[in-house]
Amino acid sequence: MSTPTPTPDPTATAPRIAVIGAGPGGLTCARVLQRHGIPVTVYDREAGREARDQGGTLDLHADNGQVALKAAGLLDAFFAKARPEGQEMRTYEAGSGALTGRHVPEPDEMFRPEIDRGVLRDLLLDSLAPGTVRWGHALAAVEGPAEGPRTLRFADGTAAVADLVIGADGAWSKVRRALSGALPAYSGVTFLEAWFDDVDNRHPELAALVGQGGAHAADGERAMFAQRNGGDHIRVYLIRRVPADWLAARGLTTADTEAIRALLLEEYADWSPALRRVLTDNDGPYVDRPIHALPVPHTWTTQPTATLLGDAAHLMAPLGVGVNLAMLDAAELALALATAPTPAEAVTAYESTMRPRSEEIAAQLHGAATGLLEAGEGIEAHQHHG
Repeated sequence: MSTPTPTPDPTATAPRIAVIGAGPGGLTCARVLQRHGIPVTVYDREAGREARDQGGTLDLHADNGQVALKAAGLLDAFFAKARPEGQEMRTYEAGSGALTGRHVPEPDEMFRPEIDRGVLRDLLLDSLAPGTVRWGHALAAVEGPAEGPRTLRFADGTAAVADLVIGADGAWSKVRRALSGALPAYSGVTFLEAWFDDVDNRHPELAALVGQGGAHAADGERAMFAQRNGGDHIRVYLIRRVPADWLAARGLTTADTEAIRALLLEEYADWSPALRRVLTDNDGPYVDRPIHALPVPHTWTTQPTATLLGDAAHLMAPLGVGVNLAMLDAAELALALATAPTPAEAVTAYESTMRPRSEEIAAQLHGAATGLLEAGEGIEAHQHHG
């Protein structure tokens, strides 16, 4: 009796692809790769998918974020979970509290429907093969020659080897250090985030102020942006031109809620009582979010074994393009890896498209964080937000 011929292992010679970061960009990349039968491992520093709050709501645009979801085979699932009514935007005059502008979406308007970041992340995570994401792996360094293979050193002392490392690890990317010495610079503007729960019952005035989408007010020196999230929550961002260490300089932390409230009430003293209510009624501690951006242009010498996507490649002011561009980057990189003869050729092709696109947008948004402080910028800014 003859010995059966062993079935070839399709992954035996497949490149070892490691994605660093389980945010929307990294997960989109992994999902598109798996749709094309390409093995991939995602490493993330968080202990698990429920380890932290994923942030507020965002709008996925028809010309980038939704394009990526279509490549991932998840567009219909996204529409089932999205909130098109979240595209509503209101602008208020800071001093009087008068409504000065309002965008109400049409019933079939789906160009920028809103979705909570956590819901989007769960949609992407649930689409991946079991075991794709390795939680609790905080990358410390990428080692090895540019020609590869690369060794991934994790903070817990473990290591992994990869033929291609994809840096989807955000503003303070460790993968970027293997490609570029660039560091994000502080924009001079900080977002202080406040959280409101069960708003229709516990905060009805704020719920009425914000409506189903977002609300913005500004006086040239400070601003407020509020956004309705799913689950009857509202997040408010108090936008101010302050030193990056403004809290520590006063001997405060974000847990010092009452002291921060007193400071904010003083700073927003000339604002209308209706708008000042967002300073006093929030549930729980604040979150301090100083806004940083990478230099424009951010360039590096292409390497065949490492590349970047999203904020790791082109961190910009949070005006709506961040997640959308990250997901488009991710889908295009994965499709290039599915079609190019080698990973090196895929990286070259991907970066030749990604870099000029992101440089053009980053140049347009350079310094734009301060625009959110200007009265009347709310609706226009919201068209970019995410």
